[in-house]
Amino acid sequence: MPGQTADAKAGIRERLIHEMKRYFVVVVFLFFFFASFTTYRRLVLASYEIDYFEYGWALLKALILGKVILIGELLHLGERFQDRPLIVSTFWKTLVFGLLIAAFAVLERLFGAVIHHRPIADEFQFSGPDGYELLARVPLQVVALIPLFAFRELGRVIGEERLEALFFRGPAAQRSH
Repeated sequence: MPGQTADAKAGIRERLIHEMKRYFVVVVFLFFFFASFTTYRRLVLASYEIDYFEYGWALLKALILGKVILIGELLHLGERFQDRPLIVSTFWKTLVFGLLIAAFAVLERLFGAVIHHRPIADEFQFSGPDGYELLARVPLQVVALIPLFAFRELGRVIGEERLEALFFRGPAAQRSH
């Protein structure tokens, strides 16, 4: 039975590589979004002569939210309407994972309050610059999930390999198979 152990290890290795690729794609997508938002904030604040360079936070947030999304998918969150048209399943997943992002934003605020020894109640004042920023950031993050889940749902229906071939090798490569 030594061959079965080698086959099992090869299967685990393939699964790990597949999941790491999925994680990488989500993180890259989220990082480009967060980096774009950071650049926007940087340019707006520069007009007031305020320095802002938070690209490290954009990467960290992409890494964390990418993992949150993959864990949510592992737990089968948002799969309720998979048999419906893709627009329905895409918007449902966007809503479910948007709520997950909102919960993450709350945890982020709580964590920041604890680390910086600020009163927790101050973190949830939805007025002033910090409150307005939070109220603007969460909906933007949710809207950014629409194309992510649209592509993931399309890949689920037509197959991830086929979607990857169409994007990276073109329609001609798909016809040759």
